[in-house]
Amino acid sequence: MIPDSSRVMNRQASHYATLLVFATALIVALLCSLTFAQDPPREKPRLKDFGSSLKRLKWDQKQSAAVEDKRREVIANKSAADDVVRVETSLVVSDVLVLDQHGRPVQGLTRKDFVITEDGKPQQIGMLSLGDDAKVPRSIVLIIDYSCSQLPFLDSSIEAAKTLVAGLGPLDRMAVVTDDIELLVGFTTDKNKLKKKLDEVKRRTVFDPGILPDDFDRRIPFGRGFEYSALMAVLKEAFDDEDVRPIIIFQTDGGEASILKNPIVTPSIPPGLPSDWAAEGQANLARFQGYVSRNPREFSLADVYRAAEKSHATIYTVVPGFRLIGLSPEEQTAQTKAYLERRVSYLTVPMIRKRAEDRLKRMPVELVRNEAEARVKLQSALAVLSTVTGGWIDFFSQPDQAAGIYAHIFSDINRRYLIGYYPINKEHDGKRRKVNVEVRGHPEYVVMGRKAYLAPEPER
Repeated sequence: MIPDSSRVMNRQASHYATLLVFATALIVALLCSLTFAQDPPREKPRLKDFGSSLKRLKWDQKQSAAVEDKRREVIANKSAADDVVRVETSLVVSDVLVLDQHGRPVQGLTRKDFVITEDGKPQQIGMLSLGDDAKVPRSIVLIIDYSCSQLPFLDSSIEAAKTLVAGLGPLDRMAVVTDDIELLVGFTTDKNKLKKKLDEVKRRTVFDPGILPDDFDRRIPFGRGFEYSALMAVLKEAFDDEDVRPIIIFQTDGGEASILKNPIVTPSIPPGLPSDWAAEGQANLARFQGYVSRNPREFSLADVYRAAEKSHATIYTVVPGFRLIGLSPEEQTAQTKAYLERRVSYLTVPMIRKRAEDRLKRMPVELVRNEAEARVKLQSALAVLSTVTGGWIDFFSQPDQAAGIYAHIFSDINRRYLIGYYPINKEHDGKRRKVNVEVRGHPEYVVMGRKAYLAPEPER
């Protein structure tokens, strides 16, 4: 027996919250029902209590920022002291991609070709390595959002991720984290283990909606959509000073941004809706607000950006769905309508699909436009996140495009230069330092990479 939409709405409130906007909230019940050593790498200790750093965050209204509970932090550090080996170093590493005037990667540069400054002061380059240097280990974390909005793309994107696994070097380590804030597999060089864990994500979403298990209410076969929380946990917990080249692949549509502090998007009801749509919208809005009040976040998007700067990780964002940023409002609305139609087409239960199709046909254009405006903000936030860390964002509207994006990421990683220097300014003041990298004698070259980093905090 298939549960009615009201029961599904109640038990999947977390999914609806991540879909962010009123237009999606109206149809989601139907759509989601149912060092550089050459020696073998030291095996990193498994992260204990992954996500515990989020519990130490507390929102400070006066500062409009997340602050850490120092008492809990001390306890956590003591418990981890025996498990984590940390190497104190002041080496600053910049992971850069050099492009010529035609947008092609420039290869063959040497240490003498680069000029690097920090806060306008020249720095002495201490090391340089190519991105495909097998002697330089890479620490890669794949954060995968498998909430219900991602299901049309999940199979293809996971298969594409396996190509990334296959291309790992002998010293590279990779971990996989889900939007449940779950460390699915910790850093490992075992490619078979990584591929099996990726397959496990696919298996979680396979169920027969006509034969629901007794514990269906407690075991929803989708991710919770807590992708930014998962990212914060990775930024704060996953990397240490031994990770010379930390890389994050962030696969998500960024829906959790609507329930963070100082949200960039909040659900709203467009004016002039027919009475039945307006009434349903009010009910869904109240449900969303109730969910947020019961599940508060203790950090904002700005806190995520700061954590990303502090981590030194390069973030590549992969967005399943249509690109909206850079399009006209009319094109954004049309693409959003096409995206909603795509999701309806993936519903496998005829009765539910028919109801969703009928609803979508009757949906006022104001709702689709409202949805498009919200998604533009979400995509823009993800683009900023990648840009400030020296990475980039890409989209795939067709599932089979995922493989090309992952191949592009791997190619980008291999063609980058890893430049390290010991800064003249050795103060541990926690301040932002501006970094500029240029190629000597080639002002036409574009150097893509992190433009700043946060100095270490003062010692307590």
